[in-house]
Formats: sequence, C-alpha cells, structure tokens
Amino acid sequence: MSAPAVTADVHVPFHVASIDDDDVAAVVEVLRSGWLTTGPVAAQFEQAFSAQLGGEVESLAVSSCTAALHLALEAVGVGPGDQVVVPSYTFTATAEVVRYLGAHPLVVDVDPRTGNLTAEGVARAVDELPQPIGSAVRALVPVHFAGLPCEMEQLCALAESRGWAVVDDAAHALPAARRGIPVGRYADATAFSFYATKPLCTGEGGMVVTRHAALAERMRVMRLHGIDRDVFDRYSAPDRWRYAVVAPGFKYNLSDMAAALGLSQLTRLRAMRDRRAEVAGAYSAALAGEEGLEVPPEAAAGDLHAWHLYALRVLDGPDVRNRLVRELGELGVGASVHFIPLHEQPYYRDSYGLEAARFPGAARLFDQEVSLPLFPGMTEAQVERVAEAVPVALARARG
Repeated sequence: MSAPAVTADVHVPFHVASIDDDDVAAVVEVLRSGWLTTGPVAAQFEQAFSAQLGGEVESLAVSSCTAALHLALEAVGVGPGDQVVVPSYTFTATAEVVRYLGAHPLVVDVDPRTGNLTAEGVARAVDELPQPIGSAVRALVPVHFAGLPCEMEQLCALAESRGWAVVDDAAHALPAARRGIPVGRYADATAFSFYATKPLCTGEGGMVVTRHAALAERMRVMRLHGIDRDVFDRYSAPDRWRYAVVAPGFKYNLSDMAAALGLSQLTRLRAMRDRRAEVAGAYSAALAGEEGLEVPPEAAAGDLHAWHLYALRVLDGPDVRNRLVRELGELGVGASVHFIPLHEQPYYRDSYGLEAARFPGAARLFDQEVSLPLFPGMTEAQVERVAEAVPVALARARG
C-alpha cells in the first residue's frame, strides 16, 4: 500500500525563537540606557522569576544553565572525590559540572517511558555499588526530560533519607509543576536554561533558584569572581569602588540586555507554554493510531508539562528512526534526536566503564526517540504539515 501524499507545501524548521516587538523594545531600551552589563534590569528579572515560581525562593540570573548547575553543586558542598547521581539520558552539561568540582558522575538509568530518574531506580543503583563508592554520594541531579516533571517528592524523600543534596536540572522544565508545586521549589537548588531553543529564551543565559538563604549567598559570591558583595554599581558613587575577594569565584553573571529579553518573555511564559501544549496535543491526536509509533506521555493529573520537546518514539528501532529523520528533512520538516546518552559518549563511557547493558531504559529510549518541531509560533499549516509528513516519512524509512 502506498503512503499518503503530503498535501501542504510548507517548510517547518525544528525551532524558531519566539521574539516579538515587546522583546525587541525591551532590549533596545537597555541599549539606550547606557547600562549594558548586569544591573537593575537583571535584578528585576530575578524578582519577577521568583514571583513566577510563587515566591519562597531566591533567584540568581546567570550566564547559562551549566553555570547554574556548577554554582549550585559547589554551594551544596560537592567536592573532590564525591559521587553525584545523574541520569544517563541527558546532555553532557549535567555531568560535566560534576567533573568541574573534581567529583564523579554516578550515571543511573532512567524510566524508558518518561526519560526521568525514579527513586526506586536510583536507590537500586546506589545500593548495588561497592563501598566506599556508594557512601560517597553527596548529591542527586534529576533532569525533567522534555519538560515532564520528575516524581520530585519521591526523589527528595530518598535524598533526605540518605543525606544527599538535590540539585535539579530544569533546563526543559519552565513552567513545569509536580502536584501543583512548580519545579524550582522542591530541590535544594534548581537550574533553568534560557538557551535559544528553550521555553524562555535570552539567547544564552540561565537562572539558579533556591529556598535556602545560605546557598543563595554562597552562589551570589561565587557568581562573580568570589567578591563579597554585588559590585555592579561600583561606578555609581565615589565610595562604591572598594570590594573584597573572599573565594576564587567564577564569571557567571547575566547582562541587562539578556535579562531585558527574559523579563519581557516572562510576561507571556504561560501563553507560550499553552501553545506548545496545543501543538503537542495535535501531534498526539494525529499520530497515536499510527502503527509502530508511540506518542510521548502526558503529565499526570495535578502536574504541568512544559512541553519543551515532543519526543516521539519509533518502535522499529534506530535504523528506521535514523532514516525517518532524514526523510522528514527531505519533506521539509526539521527533526532531531534528544539525547545521545552519557553511556554512549566516549569520555563518560571510557572514564567510568559504562556499558550499555547497564542502561536498558536509556538505551531503548535513545534507539527510538525523534523530536518533532515544537515552538509557540507554529502556524496551523505547519502543525498539519508535520502530522501529515511523519507517516509518509516513516513509510519511506521502512523501505
């Protein structure tokens, strides 16, 4: 039986950043103000971000989610020789920051349905370790894959029972929530990404949030060269020049230009998320009945999915999946694969002896996953184009 034709001649890129006139005006206003680096607009962005999470947290704007993770792990006391639990199914940044501190990533398998760590899986993996490795675990870093929140109450309870800190990687998870509680209010500290493809975009940038004043103070000091106070205004008065370096810190601050873009986007964050959810729902409605495809899981009742990615599963396996990505490209539809797991990456595989057999969940998900275009500015014609193109491309990929 021949595959159906794709009726609409519409190109669909994998992602287009959602930038509107208000965003442009906000950045131009900063440019005209003469204050370009970190300053009053970054402070406003931090305050608005905390409010977005319902208060009760302190937010620090930083140069990337990677910077946020690094600051958070350093602040909770991770150091040389420590072990930090991370999922295999994640981008390298989640694990590389552990190595920045001289600690070691303890790579754990994920649930193949959600792509997320589970408390049961983490406990089992750690308990199977020889001593003293298991007793050297200092922190747990859950990743909310594709924007679907992890079971944070269970992961945090496990961490509390073992004496671990929790630093969650929420690069995908704005504005996600678990049981009505926003991601960002469960963990000791949470790292968000504002990279160009993320639900809120500043080009490059991120935010680290915490409920703990001591962690906020440590991260604030380390964010800018280990200086004991904010010195962004040191040119504003004759007596503001003096400061003290109290630690060998980093250069992780966010500029006011980037913060202005983030502050503007924050006003329509929920609307952008809701449009992403509409697109995801349209895809699932169109593709749920296609043989050999599995649509991504919805959030549980009371949870909120951020829908950063639409992670479709191709049950035929990696060869067909790979050809599907190419065939979609031939049909004018951008697609990608998220992620190549850590146990497949040469550095982690070889440094820590990671064998694929130890990660059946991540391996299965990697063999099947294909990410379809998903961004708020998609037109109905583009959504329809993708929904029509997938079965056609899949038929071609199967030969």
